[in-house]
Amino acid sequence: MGATIRDVARAAGVSPSTVSRALAMSELVNPATVERVRRAAESLGYQPNPVARGLITGRTRNLGLIVPDLANPFFPGVVKGMQARAREADYAVFVADTDEDPGLESRLARKLAKQVDALVLCSPRLADDELLALAADVTLVLLHRRAGDLPAVLADNAGGMRQAVGHLSALGHRRIGLVAGPVSSWSNSERVAGLRAACAGRVELTELGNFAPTFDGGVAAADIVLASEVTAVIAYNDVMALGLVNMFTARGVGVPGRISVVGCDDIPQAAMSSPPLTTVAVPKEQTGRAGVDLALALLDPAGPGPAPARELGAQLLVRGTTGPAGR
Repeated sequence: MGATIRDVARAAGVSPSTVSRALAMSELVNPATVERVRRAAESLGYQPNPVARGLITGRTRNLGLIVPDLANPFFPGVVKGMQARAREADYAVFVADTDEDPGLESRLARKLAKQVDALVLCSPRLADDELLALAADVTLVLLHRRAGDLPAVLADNAGGMRQAVGHLSALGHRRIGLVAGPVSSWSNSERVAGLRAACAGRVELTELGNFAPTFDGGVAAADIVLASEVTAVIAYNDVMALGLVNMFTARGVGVPGRISVVGCDDIPQAAMSSPPLTTVAVPKEQTGRAGVDLALALLDPAGPGPAPARELGAQLLVRGTTGPAGR
């Protein structure tokens, strides 16, 4: 049987209530007493009961993470990074998937807010006013989304698009197509804006519409891309780009001989496809870890207060789906 709080109290020469305060709210206890209690707890192998600790501190030691679609290989990387960083801080992570449904996202957020110390929303589809209202009820961090002055971890979408256009332009491409993602996606809007700016006065950009951010969405866009007679196409994400490559191959259209394809995100499958996919890599695990760091900073009563947005870099990875412009 493991050591109890009474065992620690006897070893440290204090009351059980002092042990509770020393381990859960050390700022309320004399530092020398806190150190004595911690040494006693370590020597006895005592592990505080998380439920009891929560009753004392008002903290659950839980974080919530909501993503649009766990079937998209981009999001498990974010989950992995967030869970690893949370474990280091002795937190657990509850994960929920909205299936790209803003209504479900709102309901899940409200429900999770009651069970966690902080809530992290990755690529949320909610409107800005809904996010700001939610932030009034729970410590909130956004990933890949900006809303007012809410703490956020962002990717350099504009920089990534500049790299992609520079690469294609150097290969002689003068007509580039864009297969955009969901209208409700902030990252999609940022990538579209970044691509327009990167193409302006340099190459012709043909916007081919908004499609589901899935493999089937890329398949559905393929014939529209071919009919546009562009020599290269940039997709909202890698999953769509792989759908494009699959359908081009089925149509007997060579990649990159006839048309070059660029994705975004650098999911694991991007390097495994044939040919391997050229893509704008976005740091996934680093994003998850940074989200936890922001949440912990906000939860620290002695901290500096709300943190500003943090931007992570994006990097073009040139692989086999891009080549010189064909005729």
